[in-house]
Amino acid sequence: MRGAMRLSSVQAIAADIGPGPAASAADIAPRPAAARAERGKPRYLYGPVADFLCLGGASFLLLPVAFLLPEEELSPTFAAMSLLVANVVNHPHFAVSYQIFYQGFRAKAFGRGTDAALRARYVFAGIVVPVAFAAFLAYGMISGDARLLGYGANAMGFLVGWHYAKQGYGMLMVDAALKRRFFDAAEKKILLVNCYAVWALSWLAMNAMMSERALWGIQYAMLRVPPWLLAAAAGIAVVTTAMTAGVLVARRRADGGGLPVCGVVAYGASLYLWLLLMHRNALWLAIVPALHSLQYLAVATRYHRNRLGAAADADAPSPPGPLRSVFRSRARRRYAGFAALALALGFAGFWGAPALFQAVFPYDRTAFGAAAFLFVFWVFINVHHYFLDSVMWRSRNPDVREYLFA
Repeated sequence: MRGAMRLSSVQAIAADIGPGPAASAADIAPRPAAARAERGKPRYLYGPVADFLCLGGASFLLLPVAFLLPEEELSPTFAAMSLLVANVVNHPHFAVSYQIFYQGFRAKAFGRGTDAALRARYVFAGIVVPVAFAAFLAYGMISGDARLLGYGANAMGFLVGWHYAKQGYGMLMVDAALKRRFFDAAEKKILLVNCYAVWALSWLAMNAMMSERALWGIQYAMLRVPPWLLAAAAGIAVVTTAMTAGVLVARRRADGGGLPVCGVVAYGASLYLWLLLMHRNALWLAIVPALHSLQYLAVATRYHRNRLGAAADADAPSPPGPLRSVFRSRARRRYAGFAALALALGFAGFWGAPALFQAVFPYDRTAFGAAAFLFVFWVFINVHHYFLDSVMWRSRNPDVREYLFA
């Protein structure tokens, strides 16, 4: 992992892994002949099998199992299992985004060495969004307006779906960069438009078909979706899906018979298995967040390990202590600390802090139920996570360009 990828186009394309806008195609699409000349031994985040499973391949193995099992009988068991998995996969993946985003935040947001537009995005996502959204949720609690909080939950569904779609697109771009099998500007536009089309369909379908949905006892505020709008969204998604299939077939033929397979699997799983099928089966709904988090952690872990490995003292022996024989280098010890902190922060954000607020701050329990602060914290973290990622994984972020492909 230490060898640097010196291709600027590779560094730029790989940054589009979050929900932020795609980078300029002119910056990231070399000519096909040049791409073929540069292509050598295939590169992976971890390896062919690990990349396939972590980026989305596990979804294709688990989906038939979830749909074939007796849903009603196993729903309580799967709910308990999903909460257990959440504490070691889902919740830490949120904590990892906070750790990466806020590390060195003062320099990122106010330092003069970075692009002014990127600094503004750091300020907006890191300060303005959390303050404004916390104020919105606090007002809903103080005013006793459960429906207002329900709109916050619907906004969470809106942004989470967008995040899933754009992350799937980004994983395809990352794998294309690793394999040096680049898509041109027109192809990327079709792939991206299809992401938005499938995401919009999934969100509209959720509002149209689920009259009741609750999180910790508070109902989502569902919107009325006219049948013609849902039908139009479905038609657009079908058309863009067909166009996407055409892009992949054409690229396979034009690029020497190869595609970035793991990236295509990630793209397909994120859009069709997760977004469109998530609410069709209670068992699958319990599994999908873990699969999405695993996909995210595959890239975020690679990024942070490379970042720690680039430190001047990364290969120096670990300081004396009881764990020195386990973590022989400083880089490994620091990464273990990073992972342990992600577990701790995940637990604190989703369980510890809500329990503390629940015990300290009074509120109208008749309006919100007995677990309102669980609802507030879960919605806040999910929404804020989207905005953090929209800044971190942009093509113009120098940290991503430097460490993701190192």
